Amino acid sequence: MESHQVYLGLGSNLGDRRQNLNRAIRLIGERVGTVLRQSSFIETEPWGFESEHTFLNAVILCETDKTPREVLQLTQQIERDMGRRKKTLSSLLIPLFAYKRYSDRPIDIDILMYDDLTVDEPDLKIPHPLMHERDFVMIPLKEITDN
Repeated sequence: MESHQVYLGLGSNLGDRRQNLNRAIRLIGERVGTVLRQSSFIETEPWGFESEHTFLNAVILCETDKTPREVLQLTQQIERDMGRRKKTLSSLLIPLFAYKRYSDRPIDIDILMYDDLTVDEPDLKIPHPLMHERDFVMIPLKEITDN
């Protein structure tokens, strides 16, 4: 079975943020693959929206036998299992100009990189197209790739 290296970015700004990150990392280890490296947790301001709740962020390196699509589905299921709300029909009826893409959340998991693969699909983009703009991704990513 072929193994792949996937970097995942994690963030939480609702509830017990440290516990949320630790639980997500444990669930990723159980469902996606072995967690090889984990960055420190860093506290950051919300990005792309305003909130009184700051984020705790981390990046992990995971070894997996899953495809990128399977990793996406598994991480989205972990988000749902941990209480992340997805768009509802009523939110889709809000005029586009009023739609907020980012919001407070107990957990957010993004695929940052998967081997040296490039994927450009409507719901899956690898490497993550905005990661270089985000210190909350680049600082912990640099921490675990420089070792």
